[in-house]
Amino acid sequence: MLISVIANGQSLTPSGSFDPVVPWWSFTKTVLAATALTLVRDGRLDLDARLPEKAFTLRQLLRHEAGLADYGELPEYHDAVANHEQAWSPDEMMRRLDGHRLRYNPGEGWRYSNVGYMWVAELIERATDLPLGQAVRRQVFVPLGIATARFATARTDLHGEHLGGSQNYDPAWVYHGLLIGSVSDAALLLDRLFSGTLLPASLLQDMQATRVLGGRMAGRPWVSPGYALGLMRGPVEGGLMLAGHTGGGPGSTVAVYRAALGDATACCAVFTPGANEGDVETRVVEQIREGLEASR
Repeated sequence: MLISVIANGQSLTPSGSFDPVVPWWSFTKTVLAATALTLVRDGRLDLDARLPEKAFTLRQLLRHEAGLADYGELPEYHDAVANHEQAWSPDEMMRRLDGHRLRYNPGEGWRYSNVGYMWVAELIERATDLPLGQAVRRQVFVPLGIATARFATARTDLHGEHLGGSQNYDPAWVYHGLLIGSVSDAALLLDRLFSGTLLPASLLQDMQATRVLGGRMAGRPWVSPGYALGLMRGPVEGGLMLAGHTGGGPGSTVAVYRAALGDATACCAVFTPGANEGDVETRVVEQIREGLEASR
């Protein structure tokens, strides 16, 4: 298990700790949301204007309220990944999923959708006239001082003993792009996103506007889970409000979250082999509580 903790902007992880590049899985969505919001800041995208030839808005895409389905619903997708097959083209994936058909009216429901974030990635590329990796680097990584993160483009990007079953995984199966980077940079990015000046206060508030999705989740620390713009967000036991993202893929799980208590803040990223999201989130909560206590 790899852990990085930041309290009040200062790393609590010993210098020289083993900190390899690992897949960030769905924490990529948080980074894509932050990138899109910098383009809203710059007047290149609009959160609430209906997208051309679409029935939904950027805000609805970012909060999974656009009415779109997800390719994770397809048994043949899971079979292909398990068999280490090459990823389908985006067009083939959308054909198999009937992905252009809305499953509910935008804004009237909620359904987690990687397809929605594929379109967010396309919007970023069109708005910047840059490939996705260059756009994210310019808009987010450079301003926040993130050095190790990049998009995986080949199976060899996911090699390493600490990556378990992801070693023969085609990253093109993640149709919105799969970021890889160090665990410490994941924590640093989230902490600087919320504590810095990358986004104005109004957009940080928009980013955290949350759709509550239900009550307690068996085996997981959430009291009332919700989803904001690229963020899993909600209260956990003890009254802390966490914001960040959990993600997983073949062989590993990652969780990156931040919380505040009064003037104190703590951010934690945990990466581990295996697929138990509850265990990883529980470890994050424990580390955040310790970080808050240490910073008071």
